[in-house]
Amino acid sequence: MKYILDTHIILWWLEDNAKLDRIKRDIIANSENILFVSAVNIWEIEIKRSLGKLKVPDNIYQILYDNHFIEMPVRINHVLELRNIKNYHGDPFDKLLIAQASAEKAILLTSDNVVRKYDIETV
Repeated sequence: MKYILDTHIILWWLEDNAKLDRIKRDIIANSENILFVSAVNIWEIEIKRSLGKLKVPDNIYQILYDNHFIEMPVRINHVLELRNIKNYHGDPFDKLLIAQASAEKAILLTSDNVVRKYDIETV
């Protein structure tokens, strides 16, 4: 299966946070799954880091690559998919992740209940 990880899922996984439930942990641990980390995640992390709202290891990107996460760039078709996304969520990062999941026919791993209102598959 193809999955895109929401930013908080990446952060919870990195810190082994108990908020990351067993189902999501099993999905991430399953080597048969394709796990995407979006440029959107990295953008959000770097903005929050620069504002002093987030502390992450300096080698976070190497950790993600070493753990076989696949980089997903933001493509024009992802941005154009925003035309089909309703405005339930005010967070631009989440809206673009939703658009990517929709365009790529991928499942979005998230714990954000607002995201579940969208016409995409979530876990």
